Amino acid sequence: MKKNLITYGKVTLLGIGLFFTGCVKMDVVPTNKFTDETYWTSEDKANSVLNMAYRQMFSSDYIFANEILSDNVYNGYGSTNEKLIATGVADASNGRFQADWKACYEGIKTCHTFLANVDRVTAMSAEKREQRKAEIRFIRASLYLQLATWYGDVPHFTEDITLEQSKTITRKPQAEVLAWVHQELEAVSSILPSKEQYAAADNGRITSGATIALNARAYLWENNWQKVIENCEKLMGNTFGSYDLFGNYEQLFWAQNEYNSEIILSSQYVLPLRVWGNLVDYAPISAGARLCLAGPTQGLVDSYLMKDGRRWTAADAPYANRDPRLNATIVYDGSQWKDRSGVEYTIITHPDGTTAPGKPSDKYTGAGTAQTPTGYYYRKYADPAPGTYVSGGWNSSLNLPIIRFADVLLMYAEAKNELNQMNSGVWDQTIKKLRQRAGFDNVPAAMNLPTGSQAELREVIRNERRVELALEGLRVYDIRRWRTAETVLTQGFRGAKFDKSSGTYDYIKLPGGNFSRSRDYLWAIPRSERIQNPNLTQNPGY
Repeated sequence: MKKNLITYGKVTLLGIGLFFTGCVKMDVVPTNKFTDETYWTSEDKANSVLNMAYRQMFSSDYIFANEILSDNVYNGYGSTNEKLIATGVADASNGRFQADWKACYEGIKTCHTFLANVDRVTAMSAEKREQRKAEIRFIRASLYLQLATWYGDVPHFTEDITLEQSKTITRKPQAEVLAWVHQELEAVSSILPSKEQYAAADNGRITSGATIALNARAYLWENNWQKVIENCEKLMGNTFGSYDLFGNYEQLFWAQNEYNSEIILSSQYVLPLRVWGNLVDYAPISAGARLCLAGPTQGLVDSYLMKDGRRWTAADAPYANRDPRLNATIVYDGSQWKDRSGVEYTIITHPDGTTAPGKPSDKYTGAGTAQTPTGYYYRKYADPAPGTYVSGGWNSSLNLPIIRFADVLLMYAEAKNELNQMNSGVWDQTIKKLRQRAGFDNVPAAMNLPTGSQAELREVIRNERRVELALEGLRVYDIRRWRTAETVLTQGFRGAKFDKSSGTYDYIKLPGGNFSRSRDYLWAIPRSERIQNPNLTQNPGY
């Protein structure tokens, strides 16, 4: 897929993008080359439209912004749309509410345009045309899944609508939209090739395995445990492609390994045509970052177990002998950092520490400053290879995982436990495999199925999910479907033990948010959309 993006990328990003970026909403009828009959004359042009739909399916911004919506990360610098949502003061004009709605319907419009016109490309074989349609149908289903998850009832249509229709269309019940999503994903799973059936030049394309994995995720978000199990077993049994955990957790997120056995679907990036640069506001300042917009919380750090399977306590050293995924994910005081020239140095975040010679300070200096607000920075996604980036900066070509096999194992374990079907066999297939890959000690407390009730196992599995998928933009969906957001987002957050305001060092105390059980599990229908279409009703509380 990267090669395809290079081949058609100039058309996709520099040509077609000019017609659609920032100007197409549900109520706009495109009057450009996308819908011109003379445009659909070659496979290359059809592929450029398909590539645009791929680009509209996912944004790196979602990963980082979604973490601010969770209890994993605290936004200390400035005030983002997500911080307004987290503090309970967002209204129907909030930029995130508007941007997600707009982006999803722009992508859906691209999908409808492709489906309405691709049959004109007679030079494309019938088999390939059906595969490309299936890819587009997957993208469209994924966009509707996002809309229904965030907004509940949403307008749903399967072909482009007119300007007049856009001003009168109503919201379809969430359950009906999700039922259609499941039906679409099931249908295209029998059309799309497995990853092994694609040529290397097509790496990154949507596969049959991706359709099954996304369907499992959609059922997970609905707490439909039996359907989660059915779909996960298809992937665990290699029915829709061969997947397994990649051997090195930290290097799983490096460009040299981006098409490894664990990746089921990832968002594709190519130097110099399409890059992402979010880490410039999350990585250590000494590594060339601009500032620290948001930092991992102490609550996330505390969720990492000791290597021997015990929970961390205050009697233990802060970071020694912890689950190795902690060091692979988060930069803490005393972490080793290797710069892109291969030089390794120590990151100092403690206020009393000594910054490495010749490096700008990473030390915690208080709320609202350019340094970390929590005492922690991001390490995940910080590939040390200089060839991953543009001109030594933070604009990166690293593919970003959307779904990986570890998530499938976690979904399966959770569903099995919720149906009271957790046993040592299921544990060994799932949580034990994740811990073995992570590098836990081979001792019973770390590797064996814990004794305890279903509720106790639920907390173990949820915690494993939190640390395995930390900073990947998924935590917010979990705390919402578990209905724990109203608790974990409203209690005060903490940072590292760097606050000396009382005379001795204590944990940094950060304000919690506000979350209304009756309102905030759904987002507001954007005010600008309701002005154009009064038939769009509003969610309660907005």
